[in-house]
Amino acid sequence: MDTTTVALTPETWPLFAGLVERQGGLFGGCWCTWFHPPCEGRGETAEGNRAIKEMWVREGVAHAALVVHEGEAVAWAEYGTPAELPTIHHRKQYDATKAADPDWRVTCIQVDKRFRKRGLAEVALRGAVDLIAAAGGGVVEGYPHDMALKEGKKTSASWLYNGTRRMYERVGFTYDRPKGQFNCVVRHEVAPARPDRGWRLVAGGT
Repeated sequence: MDTTTVALTPETWPLFAGLVERQGGLFGGCWCTWFHPPCEGRGETAEGNRAIKEMWVREGVAHAALVVHEGEAVAWAEYGTPAELPTIHHRKQYDATKAADPDWRVTCIQVDKRFRKRGLAEVALRGAVDLIAAAGGGVVEGYPHDMALKEGKKTSASWLYNGTRRMYERVGFTYDRPKGQFNCVVRHEVAPARPDRGWRLVAGGT
C-alpha cells in the first residue's frame, strides 16, 4: 500500500476522527481516552470522549502517528509521556517490578478493519518511534501481547489493541518483563533524530 505517516495535530484531527468514527468510536466510544489521566466527563459518553480527546490534541498533550492512504487515516499508534498516559493495564504489577519510568509510552495501536493483515500496525509503530526521535528521543516502552503465551488459543483483532511482542522486536524493542497474563513490557532507547530528518505534518511523508 502507498501510505504516508503524519503526526496527530489539530490540523490532522479530521483524519483521526474519521478513522475512529468508521471503527464505531473504539471500544464502546472510548475515542482512545482511557490511557490519559482521569478527568470530568471521561468515559461517560462517546460524544464526551470525542470532545475531550480533541481538546487534548489542541492542547498538545495527546499524540499519535497516523498512517494515511488515499486521503484517509487507516491506522494509528498512540504515544506520549507517562504524565500524559498514566493509565495502563496491570498497573499494580507494573509498578512493583519497574526499575524506572520510561520517557515515552506507546499505549494503543489500531488499524482500520478494511486494511488489517497488511502490516499497517507496524507502519504506525515505526511512525510513532520516528516522531519520538524528532521530539528528542529517549527510552520508549510498549505493552504488547506476547503471543507465545496464547499458543493454541484464538485471538480477536480487537484484543490486539497494542500489537504483538514480535512486531515490537522487529522495530528494535527488547523484552523487559511480563505484565499481566498475556502481555509484556518492551523497551527501546530511541536516539534523537538528525536535523535533516525532520517530519512534515502534511501528506508527503518524511
